[in-house]
Amino acid sequence: MKKSHLDDLPGFRRRFRVTPKPGSVSCAVEDDYHCMSVLIRHDGDQATAVQAQMHRAPWTTCPGAELKLCEAFSGVALAKFTQLGHKSRHCTHLYDLAILAAEHAFDEQPTVYDILVSDPIEGWRHAEIRRDGEKQMSWAESGLKIIEPDELAGMSLFAMKGWIGSLDPSMQVSVKLLQWGNILASGRSIPLEQQSDATRMPPNCYTFQPKRAMQARRVGEVHDFSQLAEKPLDRISILE
Repeated sequence: MKKSHLDDLPGFRRRFRVTPKPGSVSCAVEDDYHCMSVLIRHDGDQATAVQAQMHRAPWTTCPGAELKLCEAFSGVALAKFTQLGHKSRHCTHLYDLAILAAEHAFDEQPTVYDILVSDPIEGWRHAEIRRDGEKQMSWAESGLKIIEPDELAGMSLFAMKGWIGSLDPSMQVSVKLLQWGNILASGRSIPLEQQSDATRMPPNCYTFQPKRAMQARRVGEVHDFSQLAEKPLDRISILE
């Protein structure tokens, strides 16, 4: 793997690790704000049991989403995980881990996705995703709109569904992970006190549902991996 200039820049780091085994598959993610994992046991067709664990989450209410995810996906065919719907009722990160795990359940080897997004440089963020160390996609954006490459210039990070759907299925996974990693990275530029009222957030996840948002309190534990020696998931023992 060739070292990218992004490795030397301060910014957001996010790592997904998917580990398939006979009869099970686990998937974990860690970044500045989150560290969590999902374990799916299966019979070769459907999930026979699902476990979720939050090691670090941004809101006091987030851990309640663990049981909700397990109840929703247990007994569901792995091939139908993407059809379950109602993502906004779940922790969206746990939900994405379950989907990613199902997509890799029958792989022969583990897979690692790394997302790097620089802090703004003259208003631009540079973003890249690697799969097992090899770059899959990169772009530059400003104000959550892509500037480079030219063929994507002007596209909002919130309006990429049509373009992503035109890609090869294996690339669709990588680009979706980069898309949402880049959106999360924008939080590094917003003071924590301006991100600490859940009632001001749209109801697009478990914690931000109206009744729960009234009770949610920001935990505020942030790890800046671009300034640390270890990489995301280096020190976490995940569900297996």
